[in-house]
Amino acid sequence: MAALALVGGLLTAAASPAAARPDAAPGTSDRGAAQADAYTWRNVRVDGGGFVPGIIFNRKEKNLAYARTDIGGAYRWDQSGKRWVPLLDSLDWDHWGWTGVVSLASDSVDPDKVYVAAGTYTNSWDPGNGAILRSADRGASWQSTTLPFKLGGNMPGRGMGERLAVDPNKNSVLYLGAPSGNGLWRSTDSGVTWSKVTAFPNPGTYVQDASDTTGYLSDNQGVVWVTFDERTGSPGSATKTVYVGVADKDNTVYRSTDAGATWSRVAGQPTGYLSHKGVLDAKNGYLYLTTSDKGGPYDGEKGQVWRYATATGEWTNISPMTDADTYFGYSGLTVDRQKPGTLMVTGYSSWWPDTQIFRSTDSGATWTRAWDWTSYPNRSFRYTQDVSSVPWLTFGTNPSPPEVTPKLGWMTEALEIDPFDSNRMMYGTGATVYGTENLASWDTGGKITITPMVKGLEETAVNDLASPPTGAPLLSALGDIGGFRHTDPDAVPAKMYTSPTFTTTTSLDYAETSPNTVVRVGNNDSAPRIAFSTDNGANWWQGSEPSGVTGGGTVAAAADGSGFVWAPEGTSAVYHTTGFGTSWSASSGIPAGAVVESDRKNPKKFYGFKAGVFYVSTDGGATFTAKASSGLPADGPVRFKALPGTEGDIWLAGGSTGGAYGLWHSTDSGATFTKLSGVQQADTIGFGKAAPGASYQALYTSAKIGGVRGIFRSTDAGASWTRINDDAHQWGWTGAAITGDPRVYGRVYVATNGRGILRGDIS
Repeated sequence: MAALALVGGLLTAAASPAAARPDAAPGTSDRGAAQADAYTWRNVRVDGGGFVPGIIFNRKEKNLAYARTDIGGAYRWDQSGKRWVPLLDSLDWDHWGWTGVVSLASDSVDPDKVYVAAGTYTNSWDPGNGAILRSADRGASWQSTTLPFKLGGNMPGRGMGERLAVDPNKNSVLYLGAPSGNGLWRSTDSGVTWSKVTAFPNPGTYVQDASDTTGYLSDNQGVVWVTFDERTGSPGSATKTVYVGVADKDNTVYRSTDAGATWSRVAGQPTGYLSHKGVLDAKNGYLYLTTSDKGGPYDGEKGQVWRYATATGEWTNISPMTDADTYFGYSGLTVDRQKPGTLMVTGYSSWWPDTQIFRSTDSGATWTRAWDWTSYPNRSFRYTQDVSSVPWLTFGTNPSPPEVTPKLGWMTEALEIDPFDSNRMMYGTGATVYGTENLASWDTGGKITITPMVKGLEETAVNDLASPPTGAPLLSALGDIGGFRHTDPDAVPAKMYTSPTFTTTTSLDYAETSPNTVVRVGNNDSAPRIAFSTDNGANWWQGSEPSGVTGGGTVAAAADGSGFVWAPEGTSAVYHTTGFGTSWSASSGIPAGAVVESDRKNPKKFYGFKAGVFYVSTDGGATFTAKASSGLPADGPVRFKALPGTEGDIWLAGGSTGGAYGLWHSTDSGATFTKLSGVQQADTIGFGKAAPGASYQALYTSAKIGGVRGIFRSTDAGASWTRINDDAHQWGWTGAAITGDPRVYGRVYVATNGRGILRGDIS
């Protein structure tokens, strides 16, 4: 079967339950129905913003390294620019699930080859099966094999690994540890086809929470790492001894000594813990394990570190701390290939006062730590930390000792010493990649310097975007790190939104005729969940909130900033206020949970939508009246916006494949809507500066038009559309938000789910 490059319109061939075969090439495409305009795409810089569970150095070629993310694809390190290069931007809308990378393998025989095990969820949240993506040009282009099961790049246990491994002697042989009881899989043709290793005896038993009915926490975390003993093979001959880690507290390490024909549980192994990592020091003949009582990346209260002597079968507990003093699990594990007796591990779930990194130069006999207690609450540090290149990593906090800002990290499951440079080490956290280039100072009484090594790696999940006509060109609402006022899209923001800080911002808006007035809402364990600004988002203060609020929902600002309408989660109503939310009153005539927006000219007019019905208020949100409903989508997410400068001009996008789906336009404040016949599907709508000579603002949408999924622009009020992205720039799912720039014609900002904010400009 012909191999298939990962481009838009990619077809998925059905895989048999016994094997996975390469996807068939698609037939003739109708891609010419909507030609792409020439655009240049780059990220609005945040630098990081999400969990990096894996960093992989190639063992043959210096400076060849990769990073994997849980929802934002994979990256290759560019040494000349000291930056990461995204590799999976070509993934299209239908294959958004492949942006979750559960494992990555770099071929140490042929460094041009790299493999990705892709898939975001093993439960129903991801409708597609997982895949093995393979590249012979370091990720510049890809071919794929769809697996007969799902993979979980964003599932519990995603920091364990690596689950995907290339035989260092015979690189046509690869192994994949699968989740969900699917066992161990093998390819003998460089990842083109895959078959289950039926002789492997244990598909794993550990689940985080068997009572979880969603299938997220109740999934069997499966087979979690594969490690070869390269001494037991020769070039061109398969490695005979292979170690495999399994999520089973009683049977966590297996071995084959006949190139995978037969397998057995390694005798004498530790029990009661899951081995997160297994790394072999071939020079000294040691297999090291880091273990935890939980699968991570958030949980873990106990753990141990073990050393296995491959020649004698002796197991030794080399944990850096006693069991009584350990309050976290171990995961990050690396061996210095230049000095194999040197190894490092992390306490990945040491949340307070910070994560911990341990180092040994004698194969684990003794350890030193990144920080030590002196006299409580004081600590001494073997490092200095400089985050001036990514200053928001302080999270705007000023904690009391023993905590400090910035933190050394959390969820630190990725840890690697450069195999060619004992001075360089990188590790991943829940928000960034940190690293050092003077690691040897740790052992000589000096301090290592830790800085972000994350430039180019953009991993934020974007919920909302706004581009005001004055002030900062962009305001963002982000998952996990709240969001930013982007005064320069090419520069890392100095700080995230603070005073208050939300874990996730769900919605934001500015007053159209008074853009310094801004409101944002978001998620927190407790209040506050709403904030206001009168200086264009530079500074904020906390607003009051109605009782019962559990989440941010959506919010809208009156055109002149005189009032606000808020549809929070958890309450039984939509609410309105005058001024800055010192008190809220329930709105009538509109159901709780509606999506709310404001008219951009009439400050008394607000709009809402839910379950196929459009609602209008003409009294500042106090009362709403149901208007249009005929033909509007009753199912699926809907997003709509009112055109700046024109009262009652509304564009509505959304729906579902099983019902109404597309783009609608109203010029009478939602009394009637007209569906655009040429738009098969649409999920977002935004406005930007009008084209030269045009009177109507430019429209932007993430949509399917002319049979093609993409990012589109219209300069004639939706009469015609031009695709402005291309097959190399698709970024999976782009359905959350889009906005043009009111000051620069052609500029558009696109929200992604894990690849940050993309900025497009006419080339």
